[in-house]
Amino acid sequence: MQIEKIIPNNPTPIEKVQFDGIELHVLRLDQIHPFVSGNKFFKLKYNLGEALKKGENQILTFGGAFSNHIAATAFAASQANLRSIGVIRGEKVDNPTLAFAQENGMELHFISRTDYRSKDQPEMRSKLSVQFGDFHLIPEGGTNQLAIQGTAEIHKLIPKHYERIATSLGTAGTMAGLIEGSSVTQKIIGFPALKGNWMKEEVEKWTKKKNWTLIEDFHFGGYAKWDESLIQFINDFRAETEIPLDPIYTGKLFYGVIEQVKQNKLTPDQLLIIHSGGLQGIAGFNQRFGPLIEI
Repeated sequence: MQIEKIIPNNPTPIEKVQFDGIELHVLRLDQIHPFVSGNKFFKLKYNLGEALKKGENQILTFGGAFSNHIAATAFAASQANLRSIGVIRGEKVDNPTLAFAQENGMELHFISRTDYRSKDQPEMRSKLSVQFGDFHLIPEGGTNQLAIQGTAEIHKLIPKHYERIATSLGTAGTMAGLIEGSSVTQKIIGFPALKGNWMKEEVEKWTKKKNWTLIEDFHFGGYAKWDESLIQFINDFRAETEIPLDPIYTGKLFYGVIEQVKQNKLTPDQLLIIHSGGLQGIAGFNQRFGPLIEI
């Protein structure tokens, strides 16, 4: 069964907006569903289908306390009548993301950051199997081969005349899918939200194609790092375009695109920017740092 039959999806328009005198074309994947938003819809669709096909009754996955993936998986699993278990990095906390996951039936299991680093090891998987029984495993961020099969289908929403496609990336599943689904005339441009040259290796794990590049200058110091200029940009962008951005992924992507255009390193012609969702994280960000981002 496909996720579209479980979670009806909304239209995802391409919006043309002006910001700072620059015309941008934006694929509004954030509008595909209010809770299984953006790239998460595509990452989860075949994973849920596989679990249902095999008769598995529970999903287990990993994430941080503010994870978009945790929130989306909890809702999607509930709609598919699957039990969900979220293995959460770090000490037990309360925030809007985790409250939403619990409201949708997800059982949260907090583990230390040290143990979390071994989440991909057989010993940890065995320990979780003993504790929770059989489960369909979805990795942190949702990236696996089934996810990439889904994210490659984002191209069904992209007219062929767009020669360059810009996306944010964390676990590289969305970018890898966009690369896999691309034509020979298209180039995929990734703006990592994390710091480190290892992001290139993550993309290369999932695709052999070479029509892509990473622009690694706009992570603002690393995952979930930010400064006042990023927050001001996000608020200004929403005020001028009515498009909300989050501070972890899409805010950095759009900031980077605008800066590259201003520096004449990127032209907006035939460029499509993927809005990959993640807006649920704004409430948790504001809870943690104060009401910095307008909602």
